Amino acid sequence: MMAWPVAMENSRDFAAVILAAGKGTRMKSNLHKVLHPIAGRPMLDHLLATVDGLAPAKKIVVVGSGREQVEEALGERAQTALQEPQHGTGHAVQQAEESLAGHSGDVLVLYGDVPFVRGETMEAMLDRLHAEDRPKVVVLGFEPEDPGHYGRVIADESGKISKMVEFKDANEAERACRLCNSGVMAARSGDLFDLLRRVGNDNAQGEYYLVDVVNIANEDGDTCAVISCTDPSEVTGINSRAELAAAERQWQEYRREEAMAEGASLKAPETVFFSYDTVLGRDVTIEPNVVFAPGVTIADGATIRAFSHLEGARVGEGCEVGPYARLRPGAVMEKGSKVGNFVEMKKATLGEGAKANHLTYLGDATVGAGANIGAGTITCNYDGYFKHKTTIGERAFIGSNSALIAPVTIGADAIVAAGSAVSRDVAAGELRMVRADQMVKPGWADRFHDTMKKKKAAEKKDGGDKG
Repeated sequence: MMAWPVAMENSRDFAAVILAAGKGTRMKSNLHKVLHPIAGRPMLDHLLATVDGLAPAKKIVVVGSGREQVEEALGERAQTALQEPQHGTGHAVQQAEESLAGHSGDVLVLYGDVPFVRGETMEAMLDRLHAEDRPKVVVLGFEPEDPGHYGRVIADESGKISKMVEFKDANEAERACRLCNSGVMAARSGDLFDLLRRVGNDNAQGEYYLVDVVNIANEDGDTCAVISCTDPSEVTGINSRAELAAAERQWQEYRREEAMAEGASLKAPETVFFSYDTVLGRDVTIEPNVVFAPGVTIADGATIRAFSHLEGARVGEGCEVGPYARLRPGAVMEKGSKVGNFVEMKKATLGEGAKANHLTYLGDATVGAGANIGAGTITCNYDGYFKHKTTIGERAFIGSNSALIAPVTIGADAIVAAGSAVSRDVAAGELRMVRADQMVKPGWADRFHDTMKKKKAAEKKDGGDKG
């Protein structure tokens, strides 16, 4: 489509109306469709984050089926308007009119199950609305590889729309048009609701279509315009589990490329999964089959080895994680520290240069700089009712298979002998050994083996005689 001059404005007075009233039956889920996550974030939140970046005057989410779930998830972040019963997209937008009383600016109509519309695209639509020809409505179009059953936008090369038609109501020539309607639309508030009041439901579905505002404006002799997405995936709707998986794949592919472009090394990119808020420093190395759940920050030069899972964790400069490590919420690794295979951290800090190389659980703990945590060590942080803290001082050495029974403090430079169960504080520089006395019985094992071998031989003989 032709590029239009835009009216340069320092700020925009616009409201966002997000439609989220549908039942989402194809998702076959008790969870509302728009709350299904992509990259660890509900699809509705992906869209809201983009909208928030444009500083709207108001945000109205139109709810219907499953409204309680959506309202709870939104909290105070947006107003809601109820569409009950659901009579189509035009009817849905009408439900936001009362909430927009007094708003004379623009309205951007979006969809909770179309989460990846870019902020630049939204801005372009609002700019087009204020171009020299002042269209009554601006529609966002796209050209998919397979137009399928999308509604069509009939427009000339300048982007002026002559007709909008749903696929079910389109004739053969109209269905041959490749420019499709995404459903995303912009209009001035007064124009939008005036046009909506004139929309009827004389169509194949018996519903009030939002797109009909374009046809009504055209009949009035007004101009309506379309701008087109450069990437059709930007307006992909998500209505089923398969489409949700495809959207996740699309998002992950983009994020992997972005991570590598920004200086991270991914050994097998297709096996690494990021969350929406994963932060990576430069020269980070990520081995195969690593999962980043929400809330993870990785500093420069860190290495995340294969099959590790991180969530709500902060990994410092030059740290090493895994393989097969799990960092849970509240895990903090300071510069140069290391956790190895089958180590789990939860709400614990591993000080600079400290190490827990294998088979260890650190929960509700603080480990000082340079400390060494031996294989099989666990912090016993839970008594069945409350969580308790373990503090390990700098340069302390915790021997293998030790149980630190919280609340307990191990002083700096202290040594806990292997196999100890420590339930009282250990002073700085102290050795703590908690073991039962060893019993020695010379020759006992030899006599035991002889007795058992004779017994087994006798059983075999008795069995053979009976046969």
